[in-house]
Amino acid sequence: MPVEKLRLEELFQLQSGQQLIQSEIPIFLAEIFRVLGDSTRIKIILALLSEEKCVYHLADAVGMSQSAVSHQLRVLKSARLVKARREGKNIVYSLDDGHIEGLVGQGLEHVAHNI
Repeated sequence: MPVEKLRLEELFQLQSGQQLIQSEIPIFLAEIFRVLGDSTRIKIILALLSEEKCVYHLADAVGMSQSAVSHQLRVLKSARLVKARREGKNIVYSLDDGHIEGLVGQGLEHVAHNI
């Protein structure tokens, strides 16, 4: 069963047995965490929590070159963690959906709890 087609209810049904473990879901979940495992990408995501930004503003926010930020945005975009839209001559980036904000928020709470 393709992961894109699964709804939350179906995921919970898979959890009742070995189906979830034996499905492709752990592979996709590991890929998300692999992409999030880079502090530069986390900084970019944190910068996008408040508002959408173009590469120039993201580069300024994270203290990196526009080229380096563009490379990291390609990785984040391919993992469907950020999305892009054209605004005039600029490409503006934002978090793909509310799940990303929730995921990062949970991580921040965990970090704050353990400090």
